[in-house]
Amino acid sequence: MDALRLPAFPGFVFGSLLNSASPQLDAAHVWTAAWSLVLLGFASGALLGLGFAREQFLGGYATWRRRLLRLGHIACIALGLLQMLYELSPAAHAAGELVSATRAAWIVGAFAMPLVCWLAAWRQPLRHLFILPVAALSTAATLTLLCVGTANGGAA
Repeated sequence: MDALRLPAFPGFVFGSLLNSASPQLDAAHVWTAAWSLVLLGFASGALLGLGFAREQFLGGYATWRRRLLRLGHIACIALGLLQMLYELSPAAHAAGELVSATRAAWIVGAFAMPLVCWLAAWRQPLRHLFILPVAALSTAATLTLLCVGTANGGAA
């Protein structure tokens, strides 16, 4: 069981990245990020749930602000689950630096998407920032396909 024990949270998540000449993201980083996103999604959903019964909560159900807050809440859970699926796929077990870059793109995109949703809900002009998580997640999906091809010996 000691082999499965993880170091304390801050050192576990950031220590290997900051104390290395060539930082590598391993599966433990992805699982930590994924479950953190799911927990953040539950917490943000609980906060939104405190006022959902009031008709005019955050201006009403169909308002920009409320729609973007709901989207951010669901993005946390959905992108956390996608990270888990990635880590269970053959792509996560391919050899080389491409896997670490793919993991980084998934993590950056998965945290950036709800953040941009919430920022855009706060200030609508910030919606132009959506290009950042979309680019990161598109990169992650593309790299995942390349990793699958690598994991299958080049036959994607």
